[in-house]
Amino acid sequence: MTIHVAVAGASGYVGGELLRLISAHPMLDLGAVTGHSNVGHRLSEFQPHIPEFADRVIVDTSPENLAEHEVVFLALPHTKSAEIAEALPAHTMIIDCGADFSLQDAGAWETYYQSTHAGSWPYGMPELTLASGGKLRTELREVRRLAIPGCNVTAVSLALAPALSAGLIEADDIVSVLSVGTSGAGKASNIDLLAAEVLGSARAYGVGGVHRHTPEIEQNLSLAAGKPVTVSMTPVLVPMSRGILAVNTAKPSSRFSLEYLREVYGNAYHEEHFVQLLPEGQLPRTASVLGSNNAQISLSFDQHANRVVVVSAIDNLVKGTAGAAIQSMNIALGLTEQTGLDQNGIAP
Repeated sequence: MTIHVAVAGASGYVGGELLRLISAHPMLDLGAVTGHSNVGHRLSEFQPHIPEFADRVIVDTSPENLAEHEVVFLALPHTKSAEIAEALPAHTMIIDCGADFSLQDAGAWETYYQSTHAGSWPYGMPELTLASGGKLRTELREVRRLAIPGCNVTAVSLALAPALSAGLIEADDIVSVLSVGTSGAGKASNIDLLAAEVLGSARAYGVGGVHRHTPEIEQNLSLAAGKPVTVSMTPVLVPMSRGILAVNTAKPSSRFSLEYLREVYGNAYHEEHFVQLLPEGQLPRTASVLGSNNAQISLSFDQHANRVVVVSAIDNLVKGTAGAAIQSMNIALGLTEQTGLDQNGIAP
């Protein structure tokens, strides 16, 4: 079985990660690689780490260049995916690695993205624990449209969903602080992303509830809790190329032991290939998940402040985006879920 795929936005970081994973997938055959300002250039100019596709020439991101593929991955800026998706055939599987179809609430989209809401698609976070105790995975089978979560969204959602589903933490007192690698900002040539600005420094951004991932996190955690959830989320840009370490704290809703909390998370994730609950006392590190589709989680109690502390680590480009896209595609196509994806990281 060979599946013909295309990547729109192939010169960017997410596009490059999609290409790397496609090259390792035994059933995917790469067709068009598309872009905008880089049309006519060879792919090797932008993705030199993927020699298998070095001689591919970037063509325009147009419906005509994408329509003949069975699966189209969109790694495009916000609002651009909706424009392309509208023009592609209904039978084409379209996987949006942006945010255009991730939010269900049109008002939240318009508030955070200042544009018209394009609608919502089935959401590519199969491991998300729901209030019913089930997983979101069941909603991804045989779909032709997939919205892939934001990277920060994945780190926080996987960390907190089991506790909310079990009613163990308060839904209105959650704080998440995330250390984020610079590739999460994309390849745009911004001054504040230059090495001289980033190396030896750390800075918060999107402070005060204005980060665009906030409503998406709250949407997911509300699905887990079965009621509205509010999150104070602050990302911190740190001098590493990729990775997210999310430190999440919440007030417990009742008295329970760490052992019971670990039992709840163990039940939620023991069958998940790409989510690991670490042994008690061991903490996640971004280096441990580098290059993998894996998420690592640890659980602690802050007895002094009466807070549950859940730490998670993911690779923002793999589990946070491109790996989730491949994983969700596998489910939708009826393939083995982990096909073409690594559980093991690269260290040191």
